Amino acid sequence: MATQLGTSCGDQTNNMPDISSRLRRFRRTSPLSFRLLSWILVFSSALTLLASGVQIYSDYRKDLNDIEDRMEVIESGYASSLTRSLWALDQKLLQTQMEGILSLPDISHLRLRIEPDSELIMGKLPDGSNTLSHSFALDHHEGELFKLGHLTVTASLDRVYEDLQTKIGVTLITQFLTIFVVSIVILSIFRHLVTRHLTAMAEYTRDLSLDDLSRPLLLDRPEPKNHFKDELGMVTDAINQMRERLNEDIARREHDAAEILKFSKAIDQSPSSVLICDKHWHIEYANRKFLQLTGHRPEDIKNQHPSSLISQSMGEREAEQLWQSVRLQVQRVGVWQGEVNSSRSNGERYWEQLVITPIKGANDETTGFLILGEDISIRKRYEQQLLRQANYDILTGLPNRMLALDRLKLAIAQARRDTTQVGVMFLDLDNFKHINDTLGHDAGDTLLVEAARRVSSCLRGTSTVARLGGDEFLVILPGLTDVNDARQVAQRILLTFSSPFLLHGQEVFVTTSIGIAIFPDDADTSGSLLQHADAAMYEAKHQGKSSYALFTPEMTEVSHERLHMESHMRKALELNEFQLVFQPIVETSSGKLMATEALLRWNNPSLGTVMPDRFIPLAEETGLIIPIGEWVIQEACKAAQCWQALTGYDIGIAVNVSPRQFRDPGFTDIVLKALADSHLKPELLELEITERLILDNTIETADILRQLDAAGIRLSVDDFGTGYSALSYLKTYPFDTLKIDRSFIQDVLTDTDDSALVRAIINMAHSLGLTVIAEGVEEEAQTHFLKSEHCDYSQGYFYSRPLPEQEFIHWLENNHRAHP
Repeated sequence: MATQLGTSCGDQTNNMPDISSRLRRFRRTSPLSFRLLSWILVFSSALTLLASGVQIYSDYRKDLNDIEDRMEVIESGYASSLTRSLWALDQKLLQTQMEGILSLPDISHLRLRIEPDSELIMGKLPDGSNTLSHSFALDHHEGELFKLGHLTVTASLDRVYEDLQTKIGVTLITQFLTIFVVSIVILSIFRHLVTRHLTAMAEYTRDLSLDDLSRPLLLDRPEPKNHFKDELGMVTDAINQMRERLNEDIARREHDAAEILKFSKAIDQSPSSVLICDKHWHIEYANRKFLQLTGHRPEDIKNQHPSSLISQSMGEREAEQLWQSVRLQVQRVGVWQGEVNSSRSNGERYWEQLVITPIKGANDETTGFLILGEDISIRKRYEQQLLRQANYDILTGLPNRMLALDRLKLAIAQARRDTTQVGVMFLDLDNFKHINDTLGHDAGDTLLVEAARRVSSCLRGTSTVARLGGDEFLVILPGLTDVNDARQVAQRILLTFSSPFLLHGQEVFVTTSIGIAIFPDDADTSGSLLQHADAAMYEAKHQGKSSYALFTPEMTEVSHERLHMESHMRKALELNEFQLVFQPIVETSSGKLMATEALLRWNNPSLGTVMPDRFIPLAEETGLIIPIGEWVIQEACKAAQCWQALTGYDIGIAVNVSPRQFRDPGFTDIVLKALADSHLKPELLELEITERLILDNTIETADILRQLDAAGIRLSVDDFGTGYSALSYLKTYPFDTLKIDRSFIQDVLTDTDDSALVRAIINMAHSLGLTVIAEGVEEEAQTHFLKSEHCDYSQGYFYSRPLPEQEFIHWLENNHRAHP
């Protein structure tokens, strides 16, 4: 028996740590359930104890009330009978009555005091027990009141307290079991409905990774049929929404990273050099092109100031001044661009075009600076070459017409100050056309070069000899004191021409005719001097060539001829003597028609067919070019609209504009009215502007060009390269097209200088966003060259001669190239 008891106690002792460890594990693995169970137990126990205490106390008070009621019943039921027994002194009856009272429940003691000094005690008063006493008097009324005694009834509360203890024990045990069972049930329900899902959520979020966001959170529970989400459902939705936002953020981040990488690669692989500086102008980054271009290493230039990279080429002081002005302009205007002579790491100098702009942050604050550079050394060489081409004749190296006119004006101004004379000599080679026809253009070019050398050898240092074009030369003799000085120069020139020219191994004798006009005797303006010298040159030719002639008033017959031509020209519009002919402009790569150029011809009964180079200068001088130009634009627009209706294709029309016509105040209105009257689209009209007009860098010129561009009309630079090619104006003015003069295309296959120049013009135009048209294409081989150099459009006899309108319409209807 003792062994069994010891074993039992040992089992209980062993079970206690097991329960404790289980509770600790339960608390650790499911803290929320543990806390829920604890709070359920605490609050349920408190509420149960409170409710049970109230109930037990209520029962206790009820038992006490029952005892008190019983004592009152004893008083009401036994008081009269006990009084009679005392009055009758019936002790036996009195004792019987008291025994009856004592037999009542919970009544344990009776004490009857009998007047005057005796008492009767029945029952036993429990020691140390809780009791309840009730006393009442026994009085007899018979005429008067007789006090017979006083009865004290004592009830024992032992039964009440025993019942109370029993109730407390039973209530506590039953309530504890109830609370425990209910708690376990609630805990099980809670674990099934809540904590297992919370655990699943915790495991899901613990395993959640940015590398795998494709799996949504799904709880092992049915969806509510009423579609009302509970808290778990809302948390699940919130977690899944967070997962989707993370997916979106990751996709956005990857997209942003890809964009940043793309921009970074674009900057690093940019054909332009890129430098990024901080806000203190310290270099932070240089791309691959910059390193290749300059030969610098990244570690050598990092944290350096950009001025240190050009100080070798221009000096530290000059470089510092340059960057000071750069900083000021970037700060005020927001951009600086210009050309800088930089140096490579090996000391080699090169030209670089820079664009410098600030890098703005989120608050529009400057966080750094971006420096874009482009090596323009080749372009600078081409510009210098083109600048020379613009002022000097390509073949002979002599000044061209524009430069000669500038020098003539300077010489006249100087002569006015010094009261001296200026001689102007107009030279024309005799029978030059015959040399070209018989020996070829190469021989003609050789002849022109040698002729230029011989004329130059006869002049002193201050004199100028220029080639006006073809076989015409101009000699300017400033600072003359006597007309005989000009005669002596003319004689020396004629003498040098007396020797034969050696052309392709063959001796050829070529002479020249010279016309001389003197300022201020013959004229006081450069234009008049040239006209009079030209008239004198024709007089020399009439004298038998190889001679010179001084201008005399008798030579004004030329002026009469000009007046005669002017008179006919004033009536030409009324008599419909003007005619437009059209020459196609085709796409070089395919030969398809893209547009056509309208060319003016004058058919006069007495003068015959007069070419534009004869009457256009006169029309411009007299102002007749304005109504003639208006007629040309109107007719050209009508013709282009007619072709569109005839073919269904949009065919552009190009019209030449003379400087005098362009400067007319109503020129823009004339063009817009012609478009409105013909219903031609503005973009189908292209106006060809000469380089001489571009030199007129006036506000009016810029305004007119911008008005035309705003109206959608295309603008073209005509005969590019034959005059003063103002390259900067190609960027300033809104030109769309650049036309290469036929003189460059003519020898593009045989002259490397011409081919290089054409190539440079095409590349330069494309870099400025201009399309290029090559004029004077007469051979198929020329088209192959132009195709290889990516010339956009071509025009010339190879495709078609200028045709009257009806013939051009026939060409449109029958030529396969006519279908754009």
